Amino acid sequence: MTDRCTHRIFIVDDDAGVLKAQSRVLREEGWTVETFESAEAFLSKMGAAADGCLVLDVTMPGLDGLELQRRLTGAGWSLPIVFVSGHGDIPMSVRAIKAGATDFLTKPVAAKALITAVRNAIDEHAARRQAQADTDALRQRLAGLTSREREVLEALAAGKLNKQIAADLGVVEQTVKFHRTRIMERMQAKTVAELMHIAARAGIGDAAPPSSPTPSSASPPERPPRG
Repeated sequence: MTDRCTHRIFIVDDDAGVLKAQSRVLREEGWTVETFESAEAFLSKMGAAADGCLVLDVTMPGLDGLELQRRLTGAGWSLPIVFVSGHGDIPMSVRAIKAGATDFLTKPVAAKALITAVRNAIDEHAARRQAQADTDALRQRLAGLTSREREVLEALAAGKLNKQIAADLGVVEQTVKFHRTRIMERMQAKTVAELMHIAARAGIGDAAPPSSPTPSSASPPERPPRG
């Protein structure tokens, strides 16, 4: 679970009473809360993304909550949104959720329900960001492999034995073992099983390795003994 104190909660609602009540509930949970009486006021002040959560009323004069959601999405702002509405219906909630909202609550909102929705929104958003960071790191490690190492990894992921890979690539088995060790180091895998899990996450395993090496990938950066 994420640290609440590092996140800000932004509440946007044209009802001053709702702003006061919701901000009190969320501040008592340890969050920093900022309130806005309109979507326009929120947009005019918040010029960059921040960690936290947006608690957003749907029906407001001027720019409504759904339109604000569309604008934020279009601007690349991934701040999680919990919608709150006194006039919400099922089609409206479906639209909001499909557009990326994490929850849709109906007024009057109980304190516990609001706290749970905000906490879940922050935690889910953090999990998505971590998953994306893990994916980006995996792609960077894959990009660091030589073309020959990539060939060996694809062959291993396809279930081939060292001697089969060596025959396919026209090298000795010791060379394949050398590449496998280098691949495990670069992919940060402690065991072959872990390497296979990483390969599966990267979508590697369906492509068969070429029957012979290409000139550009025939030699690794460091050559092992060919004994």
